[in-house]
Amino acid sequence: MPALSLNSLAIYIALASNYEDKNNLAFLLFYFMRKSNCSLQMAATPFLFLIFLFNFYLEIAHAAEYTAEITEKNYLQTYIVHVSKPEGITFSQTDDLEKWHKSFLPFSIASSEKQQQRILYSYQNIISGFAARLTQEEVKAMEEIDAFVSARPERKIRLLTTHSPSFLGLHQQMGFWKESNFGKGVIIGVLDGGIFPSHPSFSDKGMPPPPAKWKGRCDFNASECNNKLIGARSFNLAAKAMKAVADEPPIDVDGHGTHTASTAAGGFVDNADTLGNAKGTAVGMAPYAHLAIYKVCFGDPNDDCPESDILAGLDTAVQDGVDVLSLSLGDVSVPFFQDNIAIGSFAAVQKGIFVSCAAGNSGPFNATLSNEAPWILTVGASNIDRRIAATAKLGNGEELDGESVFQPSNFPKTLLPLVYAGMNGKPKSALCGKGALEDMDVKDKVVLCERGGGIARIAKGEEVKNAGGAAMILMNDETSGFSTIADPHVLPATHVSFAAGLKIKAYINSTKTPTATILFKGTVIGDPLSPAVTSFSSRGPSLASPGILKPDIIGPGVSILAAWPFPLDNNTDTKSTFNIMSGTSMACPHLSGIAALLKSSHPDWSPAAIKSAIMTTADILNMEGKSIVDETRQPADIFATGAGHVNPSRANDPGLIYDIQPDDYVPYLCGLGYKDEQVSIIAHRPIKCSEKPSIPEGELNYPSFSVTLGPSQTFTRTVTNVGYANSVYVPIIVPPPGVEVSVKPPKLYFSQVNQKATYSVAFSPIGNGGKTSKFAQGYISWVSAKHFVRSPISVRFE
Repeated sequence: MPALSLNSLAIYIALASNYEDKNNLAFLLFYFMRKSNCSLQMAATPFLFLIFLFNFYLEIAHAAEYTAEITEKNYLQTYIVHVSKPEGITFSQTDDLEKWHKSFLPFSIASSEKQQQRILYSYQNIISGFAARLTQEEVKAMEEIDAFVSARPERKIRLLTTHSPSFLGLHQQMGFWKESNFGKGVIIGVLDGGIFPSHPSFSDKGMPPPPAKWKGRCDFNASECNNKLIGARSFNLAAKAMKAVADEPPIDVDGHGTHTASTAAGGFVDNADTLGNAKGTAVGMAPYAHLAIYKVCFGDPNDDCPESDILAGLDTAVQDGVDVLSLSLGDVSVPFFQDNIAIGSFAAVQKGIFVSCAAGNSGPFNATLSNEAPWILTVGASNIDRRIAATAKLGNGEELDGESVFQPSNFPKTLLPLVYAGMNGKPKSALCGKGALEDMDVKDKVVLCERGGGIARIAKGEEVKNAGGAAMILMNDETSGFSTIADPHVLPATHVSFAAGLKIKAYINSTKTPTATILFKGTVIGDPLSPAVTSFSSRGPSLASPGILKPDIIGPGVSILAAWPFPLDNNTDTKSTFNIMSGTSMACPHLSGIAALLKSSHPDWSPAAIKSAIMTTADILNMEGKSIVDETRQPADIFATGAGHVNPSRANDPGLIYDIQPDDYVPYLCGLGYKDEQVSIIAHRPIKCSEKPSIPEGELNYPSFSVTLGPSQTFTRTVTNVGYANSVYVPIIVPPPGVEVSVKPPKLYFSQVNQKATYSVAFSPIGNGGKTSKFAQGYISWVSAKHFVRSPISVRFE
């Protein structure tokens, strides 16, 4: 018999292992003997050996699969568990509610010690349910309990100024800011990464004590809590369970929370600047509002914020008595009954609390929004008219404007050698990621890097600096277009547009000895194209509810100066440190602060009324009187701007408002096709859609219209007069191309304040509607002698 190859044997065993069918297995063994030229007798030994190995292999394989299945089913993770409230029982004590929630845990962890380890939070205000560390098997067992509704693994939510008050028309000695008492008496709750309490932006000079309704507490020492910073709590039980970290105080460790809190309600701080630029008086939108901080994000700003911790922060904020909630965090779109920020925010709105959330930083692509629920104000980002200019000067004399916060006074104006980081032909090198420049000679040269690749802008500069480069020119990728950002770079640098970058590349390719330098020009005010939608701002349409136009509004979110916990240079006086940041995270607290001003000025307005006032008075033109543009410098579409750019002074006197009571959202949710238990999760009480007439999305009394047109559609709206008695409003219609828009009645008459009037709008396709474009946009405005009340229209053609 020929010698049996161990390699051959191994191959046949491997082949056989993929065949569970016995006939296939017999064929393989027979084929093996034929190839080996062995008789049955001669083959007996290797044959039996093969059978033994094969059976042994199958046992190991099955055991491994079983072990993996058991491991997965017994893997502990944090679940958000929704349960029905027991009928006829009101929990008067927190302990009673916790005992009720513990009754859902399986008998295997019935001991109180194990229960305490597993239950993370027992929610009292924002959902009927709790957060617990559970396995799949334990959740499956829990599903058999009558009052169980649903359980889902928690998601990890991401964290998504000296001049912006002036840019928004807020002036200290006159107008809306003064009339609203700068937000005095209003409490803004900020869910973020904590706060640096000793920063002068949080001084309580001139601040009254918090209102009597305040029930919260401050977990800093007494000297750091005051009439400005009235509350500070930390919620990290889920973060601890995941990372086995210790308890953390509500101190800010990455700067994000301090920046957002001071943007919303920081006090007046004179002589603020960042690295000598953007000099002026730093102040938040509502400088006399109180701040309550709920730390729900931990570690690096790229770290996630566990949903259960966020819900705990929301639950406590509602209990504490805040008036406005500001959340600069979010995740991808999911149905509202799976979106715990939407669920928690609905409970807050039921208590009269206004909720402002960031739209997300996934632009300029469509359908990338976070926080789409209609009871949330969804905030996109725009720039302001301030630039911290840094110009790239090329050897051919061409000058290309860009931006940078770091502006060294001693950087030479003489031209230096210029090199493109991607000259080796490797795409990753052009992005200037870690190690990308190791094989290149960039010492004492200006290096052209490309934006993107998931590499932070400042990190690209660090790579250039570590490689010995003298300076960096950072060019946009194509999708970012003309949207540039001023950053505190670690070396002389400028961030230029994609178009400018193409010119620089062309120049490099045109000469054997390209040269360049950077001219630092400091702070420049008066960009006529502002406000412009920035490239990163997430866009509609809404995936969760296409019949509601989102985002709602845009506000300042690019190169925003606000309080910062750490020195940006060798100055260790951190008490007066400010930094510039960009993101919808920065736009959101601007609107939170403006909502606080409106709440102070109109304490009887509902959250929906405040939102309506913000939306219907928004600006749709830039500083030179033309349509607001986006990163392409072309007119921005309605999925980028929503209703437009916030105008706080006009929002204080909107004339008419579109009000919505919390119960009005229930027929809308039923109209989305949600099941009873799904609507009940959001509404925080049992709902039977069969007993309530559902409505289509477009019938919700929203301040905008999002219409899907095949056949004609007609929707109604009800407006409330908050302007003057004896007012008459007439409609001015800018119809979307390809759409006929008609309004009935032709006039709205109001004899008194707070009087309501209802009108209907019919949308019909005409001409070439839908043949040249899938979407179209327009406006309906109700105009009186004193007011102009605009509602945007988005139309999608079927």
